[in-house]
Amino acid sequence: MKQYTNQGSNDTRSGFGDGLTELGKTNPNVVALCADLIGSLKMQDFINENPKRFFQIGIAEANMMGIAAGLTIGGKIPFTGTFANFSTGRVYDQIRQSIAYSGKNVKICASHAGVTLGEDGATHQILEDIGMMKMLPGMTVINTCDYNQTKIATLAIADFKGPVYFRFGRPKVPNFTTPELGFEIGKGILLNPGADVTIVATGHLVWEALQAAEVLKEQGISSDVINIHTIKPLDEDIILNSVKKTGCLVSAEEHNYLGGMGESISGLLGLKHPTPIEMVATQDTFGESGTPAQLMTKYGLDKNAIINKVHQVIKRK
Repeated sequence: MKQYTNQGSNDTRSGFGDGLTELGKTNPNVVALCADLIGSLKMQDFINENPKRFFQIGIAEANMMGIAAGLTIGGKIPFTGTFANFSTGRVYDQIRQSIAYSGKNVKICASHAGVTLGEDGATHQILEDIGMMKMLPGMTVINTCDYNQTKIATLAIADFKGPVYFRFGRPKVPNFTTPELGFEIGKGILLNPGADVTIVATGHLVWEALQAAEVLKEQGISSDVINIHTIKPLDEDIILNSVKKTGCLVSAEEHNYLGGMGESISGLLGLKHPTPIEMVATQDTFGESGTPAQLMTKYGLDKNAIINKVHQVIKRK
């Protein structure tokens, strides 16, 4: 088992900001748009170095999506930036009609997703965005786990042709991957090999899954831990190959179980290899105000929740 160690905590939005800054130096077609949240999206360095390639749209997210779609016609690669709630729920019609329907090469970059937005509360803590975006034909959906992965994903989506929904977060979380792991859109990463259970995690829950695997190992349970950073298109092969070995699966995500990654995996297993599955996710509920750690615990989005679900699903083999 490769040991993934905490290299120090950092926020995934900073990975996006640093990736965008690097793109500003290497790809002259990359432009950035923001809906009055420059600091929150860590865009300032890009702006300082590329002032003519940045557009401050203000609190007009629907207009931002339309402008971004138009910029692609001239060959630009627009990166839009605002909170995940405002990137999806507020502008779904504009994304559907102006971006997804015509396959525009827009990168919808969404920070502050999930309950780890924390004290801002339920109105800002969107837990439905993955479901909304994965249902749009042709939309690629990416949800990264730490600073390093978010930075290299930012570089990767600039080279990818087509609309992308790119989800990341606000809080500082362990930074444990390395750039050498690489980032290929649509390809999951096996972080830990095991034989008794498959744990498939995305976003902030990947680190929790690795921590859960350590505890389970002490209990005599060997876990395949898979990082699914691309929820659509889903890497079917890595999941099917794993469950054919382990015979059961636990999914883990900071999202509603309805419409999330777990639902996609459940559909895959139902069609191609029926397998017991348990889901670590929010249970058809809104969030509330609190610290990220408090909310992750309350809504069952931590390593202890993963461990409990593993014990449940193994009994169903």
